[in-house]
Amino acid sequence: MVQLLVRWLLNALALLLTAKVVPGFRIASIGSALIAVLVIGLLNVTLGLLLKLITLPLAILTLGIFFLIINAFILRLASGVVRGFYVDTWGAAFVGAVVLALLHVLFALVTE
Repeated sequence: MVQLLVRWLLNALALLLTAKVVPGFRIASIGSALIAVLVIGLLNVTLGLLLKLITLPLAILTLGIFFLIINAFILRLASGVVRGFYVDTWGAAFVGAVVLALLHVLFALVTE
């Protein structure tokens, strides 16, 4: 349970850091970041998983880069649902997906 809470907080931190680095990627408060992480997680588990299964041949052809486009779509979709979390353009969503992926790898290396 504690590990889940730590992971949730680290993901919110990653989202806040991404908002500082990527123009067009904005978060109003820490509360918005925490809620956005939950919504992004739920969307990834449901819609994201389905999209990744459907587009698996395309992802194989692009060596996994297409998954970043799906992650950008999920970010953009979550920004429409969560108040205080805004992704202005598709470009910002894509760059945000790349930055979040890098931060998640970094956090995984540090926490394990």
